[in-house]
Amino acid sequence: MILIIIVSAFAVLFASLYLFWRHVWFFRNPHRIIPPEGSGILSPADGTVVYVRQMMPRESVINIKRGMEATLNDITREDFNRPKILIGIFMSPFNVHYNRMPVSGKISFIHHHPALTHNLCMFSMHLRTILKRAPFYRNSPHIVVNERTVTKIEGEYRGRQLSCYVVQIAARSVDGIDVFLDEGAGARAGELFGMIRIGSQVDLVVTPLEGMNIKVCPGQRVKAGQTVLIE
Repeated sequence: MILIIIVSAFAVLFASLYLFWRHVWFFRNPHRIIPPEGSGILSPADGTVVYVRQMMPRESVINIKRGMEATLNDITREDFNRPKILIGIFMSPFNVHYNRMPVSGKISFIHHHPALTHNLCMFSMHLRTILKRAPFYRNSPHIVVNERTVTKIEGEYRGRQLSCYVVQIAARSVDGIDVFLDEGAGARAGELFGMIRIGSQVDLVVTPLEGMNIKVCPGQRVKAGQTVLIE
């Protein structure tokens, strides 16, 4: 009888903690100290940087596993023909999942792309970030397979026109990808942009301009609307 009571108590405690995490803690939106305008390009997501690359569109970005590589066009599902900077950020189920504008600007388009087959689990990337085992993208085919939403933002960088893209990649357990803004809407750097529910990944794609300096590296933890990725 005592054993049954103990087991039942633990079950109730576990269920209560799960429900609190799933319906309260997961939707937390803490205040962020947004750097002054012009400080640089901000992180669109909380999480761990899993890759940083500057490359041509059809150049292989990462070797996920034997026989499977990813190009920039694979990740964005867009047909680029100019060099880009790509920064990938993995969001664990325990990170804040609200996404923020990397730059001040206007939403040019929002393109939603279904999974190539079905949404794959991101456990390999999650485990490798916890254990700090680089490369963090190894054995993570979700990078090119899973459902995603690609949002193009037309903004400015030090007085020059800048195009950047936010790629929200869904995990297997994701309930949905949200973009709070409509096409044509404008917002300032650091303002709320959208969210992905449960574990996920957000990539930032930026057209490189002279004088840009990438400030982050794989393994570094970043915060949405607060960490400067490129200055």
